[in-house]
Amino acid sequence: MRALADRLDHIVLTVNDIGESLRFYERALGFERELFRGPEGQPRFALKFGEQKINLQDRSTETPTKAQQPTFGAGDFCVLARIPLDEVLAHLRVLGIEIEAGPVVRRGALGELRSIYFRDPDGNLVEVAEYVRRNA
Repeated sequence: MRALADRLDHIVLTVNDIGESLRFYERALGFERELFRGPEGQPRFALKFGEQKINLQDRSTETPTKAQQPTFGAGDFCVLARIPLDEVLAHLRVLGIEIEAGPVVRRGALGELRSIYFRDPDGNLVEVAEYVRRNA
């Protein structure tokens, strides 16, 4: 059977403090804050970048569609850099964000990646990567 899905649209992170998470990702990765209304009319927040977004929820978020066991710090995801990875790394170092690993070579959906890893305020593992270009 062929794949019935094409790409990710969004992921959801459960966080302790939505405001702190919004500020962290805006500062660290330049993500854009989005305010929207959930199905219950409750204000919700997301972080937009490229054609994707990360929806944020905390313990008080009410929505009929939620992970069975939302957990702080259980996220582990990779985003692709828009600028050279070395520039991302320099930016994070200026901000004092501790790099947990990298640059290291990993395997992504389309081939070899060069990646760095750090954690957000809740302990979610964030990987920022660029594809390795090979000269033919």
